Amino acid sequence: MENIILFDDPAFRGTLLPFTFTRPIADIRVGILTIAEKWEKHLNATTGFITQDYLQEKFNHNDKPALIINGILCPNPNLLEAIKGLGPGQALWKEQTLLATHEVNPKDFQLEAAKNKDRVEYEGEFTAIHKPWHIFQYNGSEIRNDFEVVTKGKISADINDPHTKTYEADNIFIEEGANIKAAILNAEDGPIYIGRNAVVQEGSIIKGPFALCEHATVNMGAKMRGDTTIGPYSKVGGEVSNSVIFGFSNKGHDGFMGNSVLGEWVNLGADTNTSNLKNNYATVKLWDYTRGGFSNTGQQFCGLMMADHSKCGINTMFNTGTVVGVGANIFGDGFPRNFIPSFSWGGAAGFTTFQFRKFEEVATKVMERRKLEFDATEKAILQKVFELTKAYRIWDKEA
Repeated sequence: MENIILFDDPAFRGTLLPFTFTRPIADIRVGILTIAEKWEKHLNATTGFITQDYLQEKFNHNDKPALIINGILCPNPNLLEAIKGLGPGQALWKEQTLLATHEVNPKDFQLEAAKNKDRVEYEGEFTAIHKPWHIFQYNGSEIRNDFEVVTKGKISADINDPHTKTYEADNIFIEEGANIKAAILNAEDGPIYIGRNAVVQEGSIIKGPFALCEHATVNMGAKMRGDTTIGPYSKVGGEVSNSVIFGFSNKGHDGFMGNSVLGEWVNLGADTNTSNLKNNYATVKLWDYTRGGFSNTGQQFCGLMMADHSKCGINTMFNTGTVVGVGANIFGDGFPRNFIPSFSWGGAAGFTTFQFRKFEEVATKVMERRKLEFDATEKAILQKVFELTKAYRIWDKEA
């Protein structure tokens, strides 16, 4: 079995904040699978990560000889062929970006050292996730790619419910243990994947490409538009379009979410709505951590980017292109600002700091509900993020 290690390219790690505060780049979910899981499937490999020191205990790697691959890359046939063809001492490049190399001692891997290896130039195309909006922008195509890999050689479970209507049934795959009642599944425009022990409740309307990962739930009456992924153990309701939920998060009630990305352990209160299109139809600007300001995405549709462990109260209204950091708690009337730093507490009326001991109490309870522990490793990561993001909480300086 191949040993693969996915590295965080420093040129792109910052551009994927706030999601990479709490994970390596390759732990981002796009399509059905995370980037790391894609490589595992394609190369029948074990995967590890080279990432920030404070994340390395949770996202580690072994020290056996390995194929080192840039964590921004989603595999495709041409890229796989080029990487498999690499010999010892060779490195695959696309202009200034290292794509892959072999390492006998992975712990000694240095990006600069790879420049001294025998350079192989990659001429093909690939999908690279290095901006937050790429996660939803490429989600539809990645669902299609992952669907082929995940379902290859397998037979879909039957839909036994007589009140569920399907369109293009050959493009629908149901894993064992899934429960579907009185739903409409339309796969005419792309595949629909329903994961193991997932639930689709009565009255749900689902349009492909769509992925519902294991143990996730589409609540009754929900409308799931295409190019959407609901990650493991998540619950979703209302109307969702071209969005990605990483896992263990809830948007369980009515309200619209479009062209958005939610990390893990996120909760959106009932009737939360996200704007994904400006009234003047202009392209959307999004907070860019590498610039310390807003950058033009070039996207006409762009909604909410909300990182791990953030929450919002009922009837929250998010403006087009809002970025919410880690561990924020948002509530109150009106539109909150469209950059909300990590561990913020408040809303349109103003913010204070969500102190870490209070945050820890909430995170512990939330994870306990899923029979998981907010353990020392998780706590250390979140404490580090609290420290790293202190400069953004400008009200602390004003106090």
